[in-house]
Amino acid sequence: MLNNYMGILCLNEKDSNIKSLTQNRPLASIPLGGRYRVIDFILSNMVNSGIKNIGVLTHNHSRSLIDHLGSGSPWDLDRKIGGLFLNTSGHSENFCDIEVISNNIEHLHRSKETNVIISLSYMICNINLEDAVNCHEKSGSKITILYKKISNGKNSFRDCDVLNIDESGQLISVGRNIGVDNNLNISMEMFIMSKETLISIVYDCIKKGIWSNIKDYIYSNIDILKPSTYEFKGYLQCVNSLLSYYNLNMELLDLKKSKDLFYSNGLIFTKISDGPPTKYTSDCTVINSLIANGCIIEGSVENCVIGRRVKVSKSATLKNCIIMQDCIIGTNSHLHNVIMDKNVLVENNKDLKGDIEFPLVIQKRTKF
Repeated sequence: MLNNYMGILCLNEKDSNIKSLTQNRPLASIPLGGRYRVIDFILSNMVNSGIKNIGVLTHNHSRSLIDHLGSGSPWDLDRKIGGLFLNTSGHSENFCDIEVISNNIEHLHRSKETNVIISLSYMICNINLEDAVNCHEKSGSKITILYKKISNGKNSFRDCDVLNIDESGQLISVGRNIGVDNNLNISMEMFIMSKETLISIVYDCIKKGIWSNIKDYIYSNIDILKPSTYEFKGYLQCVNSLLSYYNLNMELLDLKKSKDLFYSNGLIFTKISDGPPTKYTSDCTVINSLIANGCIIEGSVENCVIGRRVKVSKSATLKNCIIMQDCIIGTNSHLHNVIMDKNVLVENNKDLKGDIEFPLVIQKRTKF
């Protein structure tokens, strides 16, 4: 168990390609898989690995994230010592983790842990961080970067960081996936280091005024820092665009991938929401779908991910859709390839259709 490690989640993910879902929330609190949020996965990974002190550093407009995390009790982080530390002191339009960490440097000094794991939230996986830490400690390196080998780079992980590694496993440089090659080493943007190293990086960034983010500093000083790498071999997806979000939800309908993500290295925890079981009427049809509790299904649902308290009325059909919580689909309405945000009302006899490559997005609290 990683009793001597603390976690820091720097939620400064780029959301320019998923803006339609992040207008009223940070990327980390986007609903996923019917009943989860994006941040649930990295939080659960850290807690399952024995980390009991986790700092969440985010920007303003994080009401939904704060509401979701609460005291941290679903992740056993409601503690007197350690637990969940949430800060929203990033005031600049372009959120920089160096700025926020420097504003909270006292939290680092005060924490009893001597090592730290830094991560973003949008890399979705179920990982045993103990294995990565063991590799880091055996290497003797100051910093270890986690990565995943992929063979579908032309269609997935677009705009993600790519580690260029030589035959001995040494990191040479870092590029970006522009969709040209399939076989790539995708950085998971998780970094393992000592707390002393992190504080030194923060002070160096402030002193020189060149780097605004920790990963930029590391990538720019590879020759000096000589970071080691750790290969993760489990299921991984990145939620950094509307299409990647849509594809990830659709992949959860694959039982093998779903089991890998939710059970392979411990359970994924989320905020508890009590409610009745979903009601399926005798006239409904449900094929290969994930449906959360509290729903009423009277129509036809195929290859869909549906959140809590959704009503699908009689003669309505949904295919290849992601429906977030508290939505109502009217009678005889037909939806194909649609991503529907929370609290949407679709009136009777409506046809809404997107493309599998360009799903139609229905904004939060709208009426059709």
